[in-house]
Amino acid sequence: MNVLVYSGPGTTTESVKHCLESLRIHLSPYYAVVTVGEKSLLNDPWQLKTKALVIPGGADTPYCNSFNGAGNRLITNFVRKGGKFIGFCAGGYYAAARCEFEAGTANEVSGSRELGFFPGTCVGTAYKGFVYNSHEGARITPISVSGSLDCPPTVFNYYNGGGVFANADKLSNVEVLGRYTEDLDTPPEAGNAAVVYCRVGKGGALLTGCHPEFGPIAGNSSSYGSREPSPHGQAILGSLQPHDGDRNIFLKACLAKLGLQVNSESSIPTITPIHILSLLDPSKTIKMVETMKTKLDFIGDTFEDTVDTFHLHGPHEVVERPDDGTHLILHVSDAPDSKDTPYFNTTKYFEALQTLYDTNHVKDGQFGQIIGYGEVVTSTSSLLDKNSKWLPYVPHGFVMCATTQVAGRGRGGNVWVNPKGVMAQSVVFRVNPKNARSIVTLQYVLGLALVESIMNYGCTEPGTGAGYEEMPVKLKWPNDIYALKPEFFNEFGDHHSPTTIDGTDEKYAKVSGALVNSQFIDGKFHLVWGAGVNLANEAPTTSLNLILAKLNQIRAKRGLQPLPLYEHEVLLAKIMFTVNQFYSVFEHSGMTPFLPLYYKRWFHSDQVVTVTSDGTTRKCRIQGITEDNGLLVVVDQSSKEKLELQPDGNSFDIFKGLVYRKIQ
Repeated sequence: MNVLVYSGPGTTTESVKHCLESLRIHLSPYYAVVTVGEKSLLNDPWQLKTKALVIPGGADTPYCNSFNGAGNRLITNFVRKGGKFIGFCAGGYYAAARCEFEAGTANEVSGSRELGFFPGTCVGTAYKGFVYNSHEGARITPISVSGSLDCPPTVFNYYNGGGVFANADKLSNVEVLGRYTEDLDTPPEAGNAAVVYCRVGKGGALLTGCHPEFGPIAGNSSSYGSREPSPHGQAILGSLQPHDGDRNIFLKACLAKLGLQVNSESSIPTITPIHILSLLDPSKTIKMVETMKTKLDFIGDTFEDTVDTFHLHGPHEVVERPDDGTHLILHVSDAPDSKDTPYFNTTKYFEALQTLYDTNHVKDGQFGQIIGYGEVVTSTSSLLDKNSKWLPYVPHGFVMCATTQVAGRGRGGNVWVNPKGVMAQSVVFRVNPKNARSIVTLQYVLGLALVESIMNYGCTEPGTGAGYEEMPVKLKWPNDIYALKPEFFNEFGDHHSPTTIDGTDEKYAKVSGALVNSQFIDGKFHLVWGAGVNLANEAPTTSLNLILAKLNQIRAKRGLQPLPLYEHEVLLAKIMFTVNQFYSVFEHSGMTPFLPLYYKRWFHSDQVVTVTSDGTTRKCRIQGITEDNGLLVVVDQSSKEKLELQPDGNSFDIFKGLVYRKIQ
């Protein structure tokens, strides 16, 4: 499910950034916190996959201009039917029944508001001195916290122009969660409510006059547009640091009060060094480093790339400040000590890979022979494709893998902190321009390779099933992998049923997503395939090992031995081997040889779906995909018109049989 942060007219870049960063810390991995624009909120069916809508700080009047009428009716219906709404500062004014801002001044904005989630008036500013697009009137203000929240009695929040929720204690369906404690510049009879929770139909709204989402995380960036904060602004942002722990506790408690699932973490894990090695052929590591040293502008053992500054280290060097730059530890002859990679056994990985290559008489396997592993990294994909200087010298078939990503990337710019138990890996492909036409379908072949690796786990040779072929996994166009949830998996073959829902319950959960990014550098295409697999995590949905546990229960009823759990190292080796085998065919023959297997593994053969576009809907039947570029081919059941749908422009809701334009 999504938590949508509005980023259209009226918002400030800084407010949106703080919303994204703070909410991702507290709501990952349970929700994808992403931005949404004005057109998408007005025209797209965002409610289908949305848990909460967030209106950040900025200016209330543009919000009214954008959404008065149809937009506000959509938002109101969403909340009354069980959705959640969060309004920070200007978003709080906007969601009150009436706004009275700076009455009697040149900045006055007064009038009724349509949402009315707070059934009274939000009056402000609580403290005078507000200046639009500036920190000049900002301050750090103490907030007295309601005893109903498990929080410190007083927390300190950033404040800049917010209001007071007048007479909140006297209004029904309103609970005050936080109060201003310093003298206010609003009428005394208005009270001092700074943060309120409002029950709205089956849903609820969290509204604030202060900024509990503002922390020192984003404080070093430019505040508004290209201007740096003034000295006063810098001082205010810097002074948030001592109060950040209590601020996070308060924000998390407010989110939980609203009914959102929050995690147990309140900070981003610390980045760790990346170990580079090739135990099967150490010369590959040596060649990679020698090439980098020759081609890149090193100062000592350091070079600066587009995004990251890389530092090279020998295997026994101590990295004193791992969070200062990106540190690559180079291993030529030996594997890293297990205490340095406690969650990934590099020796086990290379042994599994060598067994697969040797058993199948593959002499020149290109994929997975050299790896980079970090326990905690920013993003396995960003480390490669966002650093265009070193990417051309990273070998074809190189895989970057990690236990935790703090800036994992998905389609549409989704960014998240993935929990332990999620496999994260990104693989480099070097593609000759003469094969450029087939690049677009590579994601389909790689998604298929991932499914086959899951279902053929434990096998060293093709066609020798080890029992994992009964894992109930399927491809969703174009390359996401879904699995039948354990509670719906009771017999072999249950996933062959064409239904994806049981009443109102969704029977399947996403267990893998992938993304291919490409760059054209020095006459070649450099592709990075990033894929994540829910291997052993318990949230936000399910994982391969949870489903395998159910499969073992079914096997036990039939007198069959239990299957061993999936292991990160062994599954990664299987994926790299399968990718090697598939790619050797793909680079010569394209997608065509894989279509029969792709159709065998996907959800959609002959499926009837509703296609929405520009406010129109059509009932269509799926025919397949185009061989050259992987477009989804559907036929309008009324007009018999054939449509070809792009994966990058559309989303496919398999539970509602709905294809719709993606939220941008």
